[in-house]
Amino acid sequence: MLLERLYDEDLAQASYFIGCQKTGEAVVVDPRRDIADYLALADKHGMRITAVTETHIHADYLSGTRELAAATGATAHVSGEGGADWQYGFAAERLHDGDQLRVGNLVLQARHTPGHTPEHLVFTLTDGAFTDAPGYLLSGDLVFAGDLGRPDLLDEAAGGLDTRYQGAKDLFASLKRVFLTLPDHVQVHPAHGSGSACGKALGAVASTTVGYERLYAWWARYLAEDDEAGFVAELLEGQPDAHAYFARMKRENRQGPVVLGPLPALERVEGEALRARLDADEAVLLDARDAAAVRAGSPAGALHVPGAAKAASYVAWVYDPETEHRPLVALAADAEAAEELRAHFVRVGVDALTGYTTTLDGLDLAPAETVSPAALEDFVAATGAAVVDVRNRTEHAAGHVPGSTQLSGGRALWHTDQLPDPASGTPVVTYCQSGMRNAVVASALRRAGHRVVQLEGSYAGWSAWQQQPADAGAR
Repeated sequence: MLLERLYDEDLAQASYFIGCQKTGEAVVVDPRRDIADYLALADKHGMRITAVTETHIHADYLSGTRELAAATGATAHVSGEGGADWQYGFAAERLHDGDQLRVGNLVLQARHTPGHTPEHLVFTLTDGAFTDAPGYLLSGDLVFAGDLGRPDLLDEAAGGLDTRYQGAKDLFASLKRVFLTLPDHVQVHPAHGSGSACGKALGAVASTTVGYERLYAWWARYLAEDDEAGFVAELLEGQPDAHAYFARMKRENRQGPVVLGPLPALERVEGEALRARLDADEAVLLDARDAAAVRAGSPAGALHVPGAAKAASYVAWVYDPETEHRPLVALAADAEAAEELRAHFVRVGVDALTGYTTTLDGLDLAPAETVSPAALEDFVAATGAAVVDVRNRTEHAAGHVPGSTQLSGGRALWHTDQLPDPASGTPVVTYCQSGMRNAVVASALRRAGHRVVQLEGSYAGWSAWQQQPADAGAR
């Protein structure tokens, strides 16, 4: 048996390539939408992908199940559980609790484990060449290393009303009925790692075991004591903000993401040609330099994503393909760098990158408006500016600039009604922890018409200024 984990650091998301080395067949579980890595693995190992499946209707990224099935001819398999409201809207084989998916000598058995979502499945994996008992569990968003999948996303991102409480109870029942009935030695391979918004305290290790989680996970004592009420209370406490784009991911993944197929080469457009498109509002420039460079000077109306490493995470904060239909042109070092950006963008359904430029020559650059911590209070008094903390609510609760309101970066563009009317000219002073998230959010709000003033040094800078003696001259 071959089992390879493909981990996307951008979205803290794991997918799995599992192959039978005897027959050369393989299955991919929870693929992302840019599928080149899966095709390369199949070629490397001389295997053919015959099946593609996923654990649930994802909220944080756009599934590659349809894309990979279309490219390889593999059969797509999705959950048929969860009731009428949670059925997929595209053609695929439906899996129910106890159904088996055979790939050569390997057997994946689907187990219905509602809680994170109503239709959620996990897969036990048995290597039939050695045993008839499962040795592995692909746990999806049921169990992570040290944590559990959050049950509140249907409320936060899919328009649900207090579904979190039933979801938490379902999760408790799924742990008892499925997870804790497995032997301690079973290796657990989750769909997310540290940094994912699908839980609140995910570990950074790639895998765990049933026995380790049974002994040491925060939730283990509640299960051991059959304390459902205590479990529900702690599970729901302190969950991070859900990004607004999660709602779009839920809808598109349920109906079936558009199959991209082979993509055309990106067009290189620069100088007067680029300026003409921007002046005519026929394209949106995406500035992929670091935050400091963008603050020093960027074209008016440009969006900011700080490089490819977190491009999927941040482009979904600043570009909503349901309301913005102008194509993107990215500032990138070369065609290869631009293609890397596109690969990240399609993971969150932003398919609008059609071109790139290697230079801003010929474009007018304007520095970002900023205010120092020392001048903030007077600036607010003089202008009536709203001070907005774009960090998560847990960060805000731990400490914030006095008088600031919290509106996390992944929600800001969708909740501009909570900000001053752009027509009033009232400034919005924004900050995050260090300034990177702030630069991203500020670009989106400026493009939406707001006068955005970035707090120099963000919260870290403000905190350092606060700690200086009053007679040091800086205060």
